[in-house]
Amino acid sequence: MKKSSGSGRGIGARLSRAFLLQATFISVAAIVGVFIAGALLERLLIREALRDEAAHFWEQRSARPDFPLPNTRNLTGYIDDVPAALRPLGLGYHPWHHDAVDYLVYVSERQGRRLYLTFDGSSVGRLAAYYGLAPLAIVLLVLYFSTWLGFRASRRALSPVMALARSVRQLDPNAPDPAVFEPDRLPIGSDDEVSELSAALARFAQRLNEFMERERHFTRDASHELRSPLTVIQMASDLLLQGTSLGEPERRAVQRIRRSARDMEELTAAFLLLARESETGLPSETVCINDVIATEMDRVRPLAEGKPISLQFDARCRLSLKAPERVLSVLLGNLLRNAVAYTDAGSIRVEIHPDAVVIEDTGVGLPAGRLRDMDQPFVRGSTGGPGYGVGLTIVRRLSDRFGWPVEFTSQVGVGTRVRVTFPGASAEPLEG
Repeated sequence: MKKSSGSGRGIGARLSRAFLLQATFISVAAIVGVFIAGALLERLLIREALRDEAAHFWEQRSARPDFPLPNTRNLTGYIDDVPAALRPLGLGYHPWHHDAVDYLVYVSERQGRRLYLTFDGSSVGRLAAYYGLAPLAIVLLVLYFSTWLGFRASRRALSPVMALARSVRQLDPNAPDPAVFEPDRLPIGSDDEVSELSAALARFAQRLNEFMERERHFTRDASHELRSPLTVIQMASDLLLQGTSLGEPERRAVQRIRRSARDMEELTAAFLLLARESETGLPSETVCINDVIATEMDRVRPLAEGKPISLQFDARCRLSLKAPERVLSVLLGNLLRNAVAYTDAGSIRVEIHPDAVVIEDTGVGLPAGRLRDMDQPFVRGSTGGPGYGVGLTIVRRLSDRFGWPVEFTSQVGVGTRVRVTFPGASAEPLEG
């Protein structure tokens, strides 16, 4: 959010640009209008005036042969004593530059005699300046002043919104303070809508604090209340298995109870981990992924009992990563349990590469359409399979949170290959 506030995309910056563009467009339009008016003044009004002046002179000269030629400050007429530069001109309008002055010449003819009327064109510029530019300057000043007043009024109207935006930008998401959004902290003269928005943000911050407090209580209580009975179940199962009075069917049933309790403990740990908004309570340390894989493979071996499956571990290097060890156990353990659950025969091979872990099985495989939905909650493989369909959802969420990309490739009847990449991991060659 700080980046956007300094990138010129804020409300104040956009408002300033809008008013600046408005003033610029008005100024350009007014100046162009004045120049167009000056051109029209020369091309239409002056030419029409010269034509009328010539018609009037010929009419008066026909009635009074001694009617004088026009001779004013801007207009001069010639019939007999015509300057040499004007004699070659034909009938109509012609520009003439003489003595550093631009003239407009109109030539007319009656009964074989020609009248040359010359008009001082520089007066057109003075007229445009007097009657065009001066009013234009006044109009522009009025427009600029009104635009500035509108800009000030808009800034005052939007200043409470910008103040709220600054408060939101500076808000601590881990401990939001509802008091910063209290309506009485807004600038004086804030609109009712802004006050309602501020009150709504204050209520939202209060609710967010309540939800965060509820989350902390839940993760704390669930961690204790759920794990305690699971530990009791596991301990009781171990005691039963140590005895000699159980028959083989009862022993298999107790082993299933023990495995289910262990799976439930892993699932509870994963859910509690994902329920935490932050990584509090999960210290990061340098963890050897080889050791985590070995431990998780020992845990899933009982799940493969009774199946013609071989578990293979190919460590091409010793891979280490600074991360919470519990997170790695949950992520890799879910992938291994998923591979065992959907493999009835063949092999499950785990390879450790310099930057990734690859788990490949010879299970039932998945079609492409089904594979796209495997990271959705409660979606299981094509054969249904054991479990509740949340394992890969946990994997995907842990992957997104810690930045460990997971890639799935699968083919029906061939198997599934999962690659987990660990950016920042360090690899060391194995001894020997």
